[in-house]
Amino acid sequence: MSRKLKNHESRADSNPPAGRGLPARALLPVCVGLALLPMQSQAWNSEDGSLNVHGYVENATHMRDGRGASKVRNTAQIETKKDFGAKGAFSSITMSGVFRATYDAVYDLNDDEFGDAAGGSIMMESIGGSGETPWGQSDITGGLQFPWGDGGFGFDTTKNPNEGLVQLGWANHQTGGGVGMGVPVRPCDVDSRGCIKDYLDFDSDELRFPEFNDRADFIRELYVDAELPTESGATMNFRVGRQQVVWGRTDLFRVLDVLNPVDYSRHNIYDELEDIRMPMWMAVGEYRMGPTETFSDLNFQMVWNFDKFRPHNLGQGGSPYAILDAGSFFRAMNNCWHNGCSVSNFAGGALSTDFPEHTIGIRDAVLPEWSLENTQLGAKVEGEYKGLGFSLNALTYRSQLPSLRGGIPAQNPFIPDTSEEVRPYLIAFDIHFPRVNLVGGSLDYYNDALKSVFRVETAYTSGEEFANTLQPELYSESDVLRYVIGWDRPTFIPFLNDRRAFLLSAQLFGQYLMDHELETLTDVNGDSFKAGMPDWKWNHIATFLIKGWYKNDRVSPQVIFAHDFGAKATVVAPSVEWLISDNLRLNVAANVKVGDSAPRFDDCRACNPFPGFTDGGTFMPEGDLALRNLAGIEPLGRFRAGPIGMAQAEDEIQVSLRYRF
Repeated sequence: MSRKLKNHESRADSNPPAGRGLPARALLPVCVGLALLPMQSQAWNSEDGSLNVHGYVENATHMRDGRGASKVRNTAQIETKKDFGAKGAFSSITMSGVFRATYDAVYDLNDDEFGDAAGGSIMMESIGGSGETPWGQSDITGGLQFPWGDGGFGFDTTKNPNEGLVQLGWANHQTGGGVGMGVPVRPCDVDSRGCIKDYLDFDSDELRFPEFNDRADFIRELYVDAELPTESGATMNFRVGRQQVVWGRTDLFRVLDVLNPVDYSRHNIYDELEDIRMPMWMAVGEYRMGPTETFSDLNFQMVWNFDKFRPHNLGQGGSPYAILDAGSFFRAMNNCWHNGCSVSNFAGGALSTDFPEHTIGIRDAVLPEWSLENTQLGAKVEGEYKGLGFSLNALTYRSQLPSLRGGIPAQNPFIPDTSEEVRPYLIAFDIHFPRVNLVGGSLDYYNDALKSVFRVETAYTSGEEFANTLQPELYSESDVLRYVIGWDRPTFIPFLNDRRAFLLSAQLFGQYLMDHELETLTDVNGDSFKAGMPDWKWNHIATFLIKGWYKNDRVSPQVIFAHDFGAKATVVAPSVEWLISDNLRLNVAANVKVGDSAPRFDDCRACNPFPGFTDGGTFMPEGDLALRNLAGIEPLGRFRAGPIGMAQAEDEIQVSLRYRF
């Protein structure tokens, strides 16, 4: 979709839970919005015209099939601009700011799904034992005796009780003989289990009021622009402050547009990037040459992101939107490491198992501390040559996506009270954010004969890390090529509207992992499955938009389709936007997914991390492929299912009402 367009956007209580009203500050965005409604329809300007203030208030309500309200988001946003005019050598200095306050009432109105009453007790599948066992009472548990003495399995259920839990991936699939884990789903101030310090550890207020946190996200943007003319006729432009820096020419899936991390917890991949990018403190310098002997236009840009590193917000276990459901997996695994946990069908590939703490799971998230070395630097050349727009881009930055690195010291549950040691192929990890280098570019061209705009964007990265069950540390590095080809065209469709053209927009996103590693293995039933890197070696996602206008452009229906070829998953998002007045806009939409469930993948249950114990005493080497006869949907099938496939249970009806002033 062109940047000229916007992307679309079982129990539900109608009142707050008995005995507990909404906190007073929860009403702040709504009260601000009501106070602003009587204002004049145009933006406010100072008498001298140097200060401009405008903004909007909005309610967005999403209802999810089978789960009731998944979003009741109330937003107030103020946008300001102050023009200071010419100052000294600068021909122009301006200051701009965007301030946003949000209250998502879903955590109060539907708290048994997403709030402090979410989750419950769970049973763990044990296909080779009791069939099902309660959390903390598995077939392999505390008190188990071996010929060499007592084992160290089991955990303290008073510290890690069977409450406030759901099964990992429960909304999308059954355990089905594979790995099953319990996910604590209540906010981290109510239930701290699985909350990774400083990473996906949001409390109730941080979920309700996402802008009011220790990063002061209510300041969406705050920067100063200054323009400095030169004797050659070129201009030097500087922008310093909290901002979004947009590279590339495409929407939805990012190729070059990677300078700002993204908040996927707002609505997975479907909100506009302008609303879900996380602004960072950056300095941008641009040398605008204008027309030259060779180029119609030529500009050079340098970007320095000097803010403290910040990863994507993937959504944590228990929040309505968690892309790939990765936040749920992380929370389940962190709980396993620090408190112990029950795992379905693990021992021998068939018995539910109670693991002690410090054996499997995620130990910590290693977030880079601020230093000059950890800042991010980019450069871009952009221009136009004979009607062909182009850019060349280079960036060194920290991956905003997490990498799970195995090889951390862990306990051997077969011999309790021994020292923790590094054990190859053991599913025990720290989360890291590796340094990534990117080079790429983009092109756009308007063909008058075809009345079409064609867009191409590509990026080549080195340093990214991916899960890999064939490696002892269970991850490996790969260079990655990403690209997108886009097409936009206004087209008359007479039987729909013979007076106004529709916009047709299509994109094809591709990703190719240069150093992909994959093996096809056979399980105990003779069925084949994959081991190695679960991400597809080569995959494509196609999107298509058709958008029309009626009633003097006040009614605008559109449909967006997106299809993931590898995952065989599709999303269809029809919507109708109605401009009730110049200030009031109503949007009614649906978001429906169809496709296959997540595929099976090697889950490392048989990776033999404890030779002599996990191989029946034969002392085969760790990771021996002869033992790889187990696979399941969890946890790695999510990477093959992608963000569309892992959201199959998130069909929604969505209504938003926005008043702009």
